[in-house]
Amino acid sequence: MNIFVAKLSSTTTSEDLQKLFEDYGDVESAKVIMDRETGKSKQFGFVEMPNEEEALLALERLDETELNGAKIVVKRANPRPDKPQRSGGNNPQQRRRFQGRH
Repeated sequence: MNIFVAKLSSTTTSEDLQKLFEDYGDVESAKVIMDRETGKSKQFGFVEMPNEEEALLALERLDETELNGAKIVVKRANPRPDKPQRSGGNNPQQRRRFQGRH
């Protein structure tokens, strides 16, 4: 099960998430999402737990608990929507932006 963890402290690391969730079972992955431009935490992350029972127990027990001084929110993650295929320059907005520039 993929778990969404929000309202993290800016100091919380992926390793912190891994350790926290390991108390409830096997953790396949844990990742705090970082801003590409600044390198700073976006203060949310995802934890993947293969055993649904263990994941549900972690959800129940960890939601609204404190981690590194922040009261965290723990929920089942929504599935990622399929991204539309990028077409090679077929975007009308892109075309408008470059009209008249030869």
